[in-house]
Amino acid sequence: MIATPKPTGKAGLHPRNAHRQRYDFPALIASLPELAAFVRQNDYGDDSVDFADPAAVKALNRALLAHYYGIGFWDLPPGYLCPPIPGRADYIHHLADLLAACNGGTVPPRVNVLDVGVGANCVYPIIGRSVYGWRFVGSDIDPVSLKAAKAIADFNPVLSGALTLRLQADAAKVFAGVIQRKDRFDVTLCNPPFHASAEEAEAVSRRKVTNLTGEVPDKPVLNFGGQHAELWCDGGEVAFLRTMAQESREFAEQCCWFTSLVSREAHLHELYRQLRKLGAKQVKTVNMAQGQKISRFVAWTFLDNAAMAEWREERWQG
Repeated sequence: MIATPKPTGKAGLHPRNAHRQRYDFPALIASLPELAAFVRQNDYGDDSVDFADPAAVKALNRALLAHYYGIGFWDLPPGYLCPPIPGRADYIHHLADLLAACNGGTVPPRVNVLDVGVGANCVYPIIGRSVYGWRFVGSDIDPVSLKAAKAIADFNPVLSGALTLRLQADAAKVFAGVIQRKDRFDVTLCNPPFHASAEEAEAVSRRKVTNLTGEVPDKPVLNFGGQHAELWCDGGEVAFLRTMAQESREFAEQCCWFTSLVSREAHLHELYRQLRKLGAKQVKTVNMAQGQKISRFVAWTFLDNAAMAEWREERWQG
């Protein structure tokens, strides 16, 4: 079992999250000297970076991944999603707790994960492999994302032999066409496209930039990036989750737990209703927080107690 330190620093983050403390910029600069060009004192006299500057956000991510996870190369195609690392790490740690809860309180020693929408950034496999030694299959509908993720995996020894990438050829599907007949996944994860249109995604970006800079931009820059498939899809998050839930029933015996982030609390009721209708045996909502930002993921399984015990014996204790 991985030890949990005393809860200090940033309130809300998981106790095992390495990013609970304020960013240690001298240590981060030592790991990535290029970060120094972006570090300035903020209005409170603390070292920080301009989070409205995409180049600064990318440099900070590269430094965090180098310092905490041993990643020597991490790069993205222009305009692709550059996600906040602390929140991604929280999802991974809470998934570890989810698995431990059905394994006698211990994180299983061997875990196989399906990352739906792995993206060009490949962050979930990096953290899951580095911290817990998990193996991943990463799917995506975008060949450019998969090419970038492969470059990251090929360069960094920590991911060697631990990440398989698969193209989802049908953008209307989630699991179908990705999960193969012999696959067994202990957990799936997903950061779904939140928005229903490009206009909606742009409006949210505009608000974020305004909040960061105090100015209303003529044409907002996506400081964390993001392509069409990463930010929006027809029908938005509700439609995506509906498809995911429906398809999960088809793979009920091949996956122990299905999970997905759900950006809006208002979307939970519809997902709960659908999962009950589909016959899910357990449905859990795990709340997470990063500062003022509240997030959550929903986890569900179609395995009853007997099937869960069999899964545990065959995969985690065998």
